[in-house]
Amino acid sequence: MKRRIPALLLALLVTQLCALVNPAYACGCGAMVPDGQSRIGVDRETSVVRWDGRTEQIVMRFTVRGDAQRAAWIMPVPGRASVELGDGDMFGELRDLTRPESKARHYFWPRDRDWPFSSGRGDLAGGAPPSAADAAVGVVGREQLGDFDVARLTATDPNALKTWLETNGFKLPDRLATEVQPYVDQRWEYVAVRLAPRQQGKVLRGDLDPLRIRFDSDRLVYPMRLSRMAKTPQSLGLYVLADHRMEPASPIGGSRPKVTFAGSVHPKDGPIAELAGGKPVFLTAIDQEFPEPGRIDADHELRATAKDTPYRRAVYHNELLTVGPGIPVWLLTVSAVLLALAGSCFALVRRRRRLREDRAA
Repeated sequence: MKRRIPALLLALLVTQLCALVNPAYACGCGAMVPDGQSRIGVDRETSVVRWDGRTEQIVMRFTVRGDAQRAAWIMPVPGRASVELGDGDMFGELRDLTRPESKARHYFWPRDRDWPFSSGRGDLAGGAPPSAADAAVGVVGREQLGDFDVARLTATDPNALKTWLETNGFKLPDRLATEVQPYVDQRWEYVAVRLAPRQQGKVLRGDLDPLRIRFDSDRLVYPMRLSRMAKTPQSLGLYVLADHRMEPASPIGGSRPKVTFAGSVHPKDGPIAELAGGKPVFLTAIDQEFPEPGRIDADHELRATAKDTPYRRAVYHNELLTVGPGIPVWLLTVSAVLLALAGSCFALVRRRRRLREDRAA
């Protein structure tokens, strides 16, 4: 047993060192790859999806960590796509729209933070363009959007995509060509993005600027298959704007998707109103965890639910039951009981006194 302990400690140390050296390939809807031996990990990907039955728009924002100064990712799309910078204020607006409802849960007897125990009140409950030599890769367009170098590509050979990225100086997972093959078979196209901050020495960390991708689609699909290459657990936050309440057709290898908000919204102005085209839409907010990304076996396909049932989370906080200007009900109750007892005692004493007076007479 004593011999096993040093061996176990050595194994743990080697594991930690490997985690520091090897880059983390992580992305909620594509394959994000850093340059050289840099590390980058996507802690969470939050996306807004707008679908009107014909056109799909995805506004995505990554929250990343690591020390990479450059990175790239590719996202398969079922049709010809356009790409532009998204409005970061959109996510704050969505947080406000889907904020949990605060509800009070009252209790009768005072607790530690209530008078007379204390003076407190209540407690909370709790890249570069593709090489001309790569004939299997076609360039539909290329734009420079802030810190993003965006290339829209077609490919008839999954290895050509891998070669395209490798020639731009990025270390790629060997599995990339294999994982892209299903999209090549379906003749999907690709959005390749190179994140290269213009500020010298700036690393990719925190919330990146959002990108807005638009393409035609007769079904609501959210590309997720390439996420199976991620080395760390993934977290997805999805806001869906459509005509009806939407739900994933299956968990695709992750935990059960959780609806955190569902309801009709009609913002008058702002980025959500612009994305919705100024029309009322049904907003569905979905959270999902992928503890083992390697189990992801498909893209998310979302469908309308049988009923547009609204839902809003409730956060309960405990409050002492009071009436009027904050008078505790327990105090009134106890006072009333004491007064009743005092009245009963007074009446009893008075009655006995009368009886003694009557006897004396």
